[in-house]
Amino acid sequence: MSAAAARDPRQAIGRSPDALTLEERFAFTGKYVAYEIYTPERLPLRRIEAIGDSLGGCLRMLKERGLDPRQYEFRRLAPPY
Repeated sequence: MSAAAARDPRQAIGRSPDALTLEERFAFTGKYVAYEIYTPERLPLRRIEAIGDSLGGCLRMLKERGLDPRQYEFRRLAPPY
């Protein structure tokens, strides 16, 4: 993957943070990501559903995709090591 592709946050949608390449992880470090909240009724996969430079950006991306932001938790993506 090229450095330019690694900087496109939309490439991380639907992927586990553990599946990101080292280059992608460095490029996305500090960005906010949204994960579906775990409940006993549904066991979501731990995958990125939205990513943005701010919490507002994450919320907008979820809404653009037709997802309810109340169903998600938000965290900042940490560096790989």
